Amino acid sequence: MEGKTKLTKLEKFWILYDVGNSAFTMLVSTIIPIYFNHLAGLKNISEVDYLAYWGYAASLATLLVAIIGPVLGTIADTEGYKKPIFTISMMVGVIGCAALSIPTNWLLFLAVFVIAKVAYNSSLIFYDAMLNDVTTPERMDDVSSRGYAWGYIGSCVPFIISLVIVLKAPLPMQVSMGIAFVLNALWWAGVTIPLLKNYKQINYAPKSEHPIRDSFSRLGHVFQDMKEHPNVFWFLLAFFFYIDGVYTIIEMATAFGSALGFSSTTLLLALLVTQFVAFPFALLFGRLSSRMPNGRLIRICIIAYTAIALFAIQLDKPWEFWLLAVCVGMFQGGIQALSRSYFSKIIPPEKSGEYFGVYDIFGKGAAFMGTMLVGAMAQITGSLNTGVSVIAAMFVVGIFLFGKALKMNRDV
Repeated sequence: MEGKTKLTKLEKFWILYDVGNSAFTMLVSTIIPIYFNHLAGLKNISEVDYLAYWGYAASLATLLVAIIGPVLGTIADTEGYKKPIFTISMMVGVIGCAALSIPTNWLLFLAVFVIAKVAYNSSLIFYDAMLNDVTTPERMDDVSSRGYAWGYIGSCVPFIISLVIVLKAPLPMQVSMGIAFVLNALWWAGVTIPLLKNYKQINYAPKSEHPIRDSFSRLGHVFQDMKEHPNVFWFLLAFFFYIDGVYTIIEMATAFGSALGFSSTTLLLALLVTQFVAFPFALLFGRLSSRMPNGRLIRICIIAYTAIALFAIQLDKPWEFWLLAVCVGMFQGGIQALSRSYFSKIIPPEKSGEYFGVYDIFGKGAAFMGTMLVGAMAQITGSLNTGVSVIAAMFVVGIFLFGKALKMNRDV
């Protein structure tokens, strides 16, 4: 994990959580939709309905996080609270991931998935807010990019083992999938231990006799502060639209390919390629951030994603899915890492939890809208490709809004 700038131990431990939780992200974008397709197929659910139900479940999870995230993030800003709340959300996610091995009914499976995903996304609010505690503003772009980079490559370890078990082991589908879920849960928990042992909250709000009540008050102040900091508001508005496309592609890629009839092997291997491509490109964007403005790099990523989404509208061949996987890998880590560090630089560090809670509203709220609209559009028109066109429109809006945000943050 060392390049030109040597990482501190705490920075490495923070990055390790990306390595751990990315295993669950990899499952959500690959194996879990395929297994859900298997369970849905047992009940003769059509491919269009399968894609829609998967989109609705993903939307529900992100909506719940958008509702509770800001409040939890604000509470976590209180002295001594961030680490315990992070630990609880992480453990619920780990247990939920392992529990996916239990249901055989597709509806119950989706219910467990929603719980696990809500906990996973909640943990990321506190994890992102830790960035201000584990590193300096000058190193944020680099550390954030390395987190995503090592998360991509690290998640491949349990994923490849899971892939071998699911595709090659002479076991019933439910047994092999159960082993994969438990394996990834153990990986997620195991690599998080160093961070839990060593993290200390540096930036915080004073302790209060009524932390929950006061968290609502502080959260209200955050929204009031945005009137005085329009640079933060316009960035968040732009982020809402462009990250919508990113998260929706992550959530729906495998479900979309599966609905088009591509083989499970093709989908899994193509998305594995995405991880390997994303690793060097995330590091590359981290290095480039020291040579050109962060905002310019984010704009490049948004434009690239717009082209990717337009290409996906007509996608109907396996080789096109492979090409899409490579292109997504080139820009996925960059746009996520740079957005996280960009936001960290323009907010007050002592309010990082509450601000990242709001950040999560705009990010997860966008993901809710994207997956919901793709599913609904596919059902209304009966066309999978028409559903995907929604993603391209979100990126176009994001480009224009981000341009306005850049004018207010010229030095970032």
